[in-house]
Amino acid sequence: MTGRKGTLYVIGTGPGSPEQMTPEAVSAVEKATEFFGYFPYIDRLSLRADQIRVASDNREELDRAKAALTRASAGVDVAVVSGGDPGVFAMAAAVCEAIEKGPDDWREIDLVVTPGVTAMLAVAARSGAPLGHDFCCMSLSDNLKPWEVITRRLRLAAEAGFVIALYNPISKARPWQLGEAFKLLAEILPPTTPIIFGRAAGRPDEKIVVKPLSEAEAGMADMATCVIIGSPETRVIARPGKADLVYSPRYFVGAKA
Repeated sequence: MTGRKGTLYVIGTGPGSPEQMTPEAVSAVEKATEFFGYFPYIDRLSLRADQIRVASDNREELDRAKAALTRASAGVDVAVVSGGDPGVFAMAAAVCEAIEKGPDDWREIDLVVTPGVTAMLAVAARSGAPLGHDFCCMSLSDNLKPWEVITRRLRLAAEAGFVIALYNPISKARPWQLGEAFKLLAEILPPTTPIIFGRAAGRPDEKIVVKPLSEAEAGMADMATCVIIGSPETRVIARPGKADLVYSPRYFVGAKA
């Protein structure tokens, strides 16, 4: 195909508050004319009358990426919209997958991925500094990988002493995984290990709850929750009249000064 190709922007809206959307992402919104995304994410944007919304279900990532690439190949400046950071369990990977498997001319499209504030960063900021030392993030969804792989990675991360941020912890279709994860973690971590349930961080319905592992229950989370599992070094600072602070010290016990 010949002629001008458009630019494809992959935009992260952050956790949901307009204040948590980066200036780079806001600039990309100004430049794009067609927007592809899960409709609640597109609804977070203040679009002009001349900007077109192409909303779809959250489970149609690859089809959405292909549709956006088709329009960009035709010369249209388009945006694929994600919540949080588009590179963390989100649309940037779907777009790259579509480019790899798609027609050669899709590789000629200018691709601009704008970073965003992902859920674990928003929840951590509301809680103190639980990610102050080594950490990792995982998705508990077994839609795209076997449960055996998830449990192996979870066990190894806990044994290695990482703070662990869990995405997609529970849903109506997957009601049991988080409870099983807590059982596995209870075999490895101290019962006092802080567990942060961060729901809708930065939005009006935000709810941050901190519980020790011995009291953590799967029913405390939903799909809008990011669960942060502390390490054995993670500490809780009680503050009279204020929310507790959770932090992971920068220095590992026994490290050389």
